[in-house]
Amino acid sequence: MSRLFFVGGPCVIEGEAHALRHARAISEICRGLGMDFVYKSSYDKANRSSGKTFRGPGLKAGLKILAAVKKKVGCRVLTDVHSPGEAKAAARTVDVLQIPAMLCRQTDLVVAAAETGRTVNIKKGQFMDPGSMKHLLEKATSTGNRDVWLTERGTTFGYQNLVVDMRSIPVMKSFGCKVVMDAGHSVQQPGGRGNASGGMREMIPVLARAGIAAGADGLFLEVHEDPDHAPSDGPNMLALHELDELLGELLAIRRAIRRA
Repeated sequence: MSRLFFVGGPCVIEGEAHALRHARAISEICRGLGMDFVYKSSYDKANRSSGKTFRGPGLKAGLKILAAVKKKVGCRVLTDVHSPGEAKAAARTVDVLQIPAMLCRQTDLVVAAAETGRTVNIKKGQFMDPGSMKHLLEKATSTGNRDVWLTERGTTFGYQNLVVDMRSIPVMKSFGCKVVMDAGHSVQQPGGRGNASGGMREMIPVLARAGIAAGADGLFLEVHEDPDHAPSDGPNMLALHELDELLGELLAIRRAIRRA
């Protein structure tokens, strides 16, 4: 992907009809803008603030729904994996295997995902500095797989807050890989709602614009038709009806910095 690309969709799979509706809508927006699109949704949100909150349909049912999205919408699909076994199973369906931020240092998981030959997206842990991500990249590429992305999603700043150092984007790009800006999870306030994470949704466009201006190759952003009633990460998701305008702005920024 040489063009600016977009990775997005609802945080967690809420059913096949829901997934297809979102994938079709986002795909149409991206096609109209000339952007590459990868649909993202998780079959299991294993890292939840509370064990009582919704996690998703699980591996088998979730992969079946993602397969339907891939077949009926014709887009690439991405999902999180949490163990080497899950990586191998998910690779039979999805195009991109994502290593969650909290698991980014798990060597066996990173290597197993890369060994599948699928694209691997490693999210930078909230506890990681960008320079240290080079070691994680090397774990993945040691398998011979060179199709590895690194994603910026904020760093722990204090109680229930994250901060993004935009210098991390050019630092990670210097490793020779594609770098993605996750503008949604970067506004997250972990545990901000007691038994769930909060977030500053209004700041998503600000960080998205800054990330693309800093040189990110792609944008990661969870999107939902009704984020206030989403079962997972609602405060960190952009409303679907706002996506077209934001992506248009990002393309304009991309064009401007490439002319500079």
